[in-house]
Amino acid sequence: MENNIQTEVQRGQARLQGLVALITGGGTGIGAATAAMFAREGAKVMITGNLEHHLVEIAQAIEKEQGIIAYTVHDVSKEADWKRAIEATMAVYGKLDILINNAGISGNLSATLEERTEEEFGKVLAINLTGQFLGIKAVVPFMKPGGSIVNVSSIAGITGNAGANAYTASKGGSRLLSKGAAVELAAKGIRVNSVHPGYVDTPMVRVMEGAQSFKEMAIANTPLGRGASPEEIAQGILFLASKEASYVTGAELIIDGGFTAF
Repeated sequence: MENNIQTEVQRGQARLQGLVALITGGGTGIGAATAAMFAREGAKVMITGNLEHHLVEIAQAIEKEQGIIAYTVHDVSKEADWKRAIEATMAVYGKLDILINNAGISGNLSATLEERTEEEFGKVLAINLTGQFLGIKAVVPFMKPGGSIVNVSSIAGITGNAGANAYTASKGGSRLLSKGAAVELAAKGIRVNSVHPGYVDTPMVRVMEGAQSFKEMAIANTPLGRGASPEEIAQGILFLASKEASYVTGAELIIDGGFTAF
């Protein structure tokens, strides 16, 4: 296997040639960057999200420049929507090899535990954690051995953050959901891993409450002295989705410029 992988890379073969990937939250940020990168690497891509105009813009840009892509509107917190997203993917491409569980929200990152409402806490978990569970549950019946699932978590799933109690709970849950699923699905030949970005300049981060102060704090505590681009996170997701990571499952890939190295 190792020699085969090296030969393919040396020949410059597209790393996802012939594979079909479903990417949630594909209309902006990390999801959009991952979709573009996957298309360049030969994958046929289905992006999903809850805002159709974002999906249309990304799909048109990728089709024009890089490859094959489709889209469907999708609320990841709804099991029925997952069924429709899988049906749409199968109708267009006929198979499904890769799931990137990327959709997520931050919620209010400055609310204390006493201030946080049950409704808001539940909404963050419904999208960030339950959405990933529902995604795994939905795709497994359609995946063959060699399939890959990547859950986009966060360094907030590894370290605690005051005021981000709902977000950290959801991302910590994503981390361990990935490990549990990796153990369970290994018998089916399906790999499951998580990615943990540090500060990334995305639309979600820019509009959250206290965005500027959060950015300054994050960069000040990042040894590399800057935030990441969405493309830098997509590179890690690409590795985990590809055959190059054929012996990687249950792992957590931290891409944070050294933030958690202290």
